[in-house]
Amino acid sequence: MTAGVLQIGVMMSNATKNRIAEIVEQYKQAKGIEDGRVDVHDLAGWALDNKLYQPNMRDEIQLAANTFSRHFREELRADPKGRSYRAKHAVRENINGKQSTLWADLDDSNVPVEHFHKAFSQRRQQIVGDCFQLKTDVDVCNDKKGSAIPLSLNFEDDVAEAEYLRDNPDNAA
Repeated sequence: MTAGVLQIGVMMSNATKNRIAEIVEQYKQAKGIEDGRVDVHDLAGWALDNKLYQPNMRDEIQLAANTFSRHFREELRADPKGRSYRAKHAVRENINGKQSTLWADLDDSNVPVEHFHKAFSQRRQQIVGDCFQLKTDVDVCNDKKGSAIPLSLNFEDDVAEAEYLRDNPDNAA
């Protein structure tokens, strides 16, 4: 790695995390950002323009993989009842000591149902993790800012309302 130029692979070391933090601070100073809010696309363009970040082949592979994953994640279909569903589902697996993401199509009869069971379980765990982190973030914000931002983690009413609106589109506002 060239001194001062950041090249990122899939997993970030502490040194890489520290270097990213340095680049972010340089960016904020260069752009005169006082409110602390950063546009990551502008940051990325600035870091590339100033030769502080240099993508390597693994970065490019990761970018391509992210593009394919986004395509798979956004592929929606409608079932005979008119319900929109995600067609492709991912499972994270350790294969030969390497973490891999395997995508499968819900309509592909060759894919065992166990793949989807595992995919739904992993997605649920991601949601739980996101909710836990969100609650922690809100609690810390409330402590640091002396605020009382409310947070409900009970989604039953939200899901029931979404199902109702899906099944009764004429009643949607």
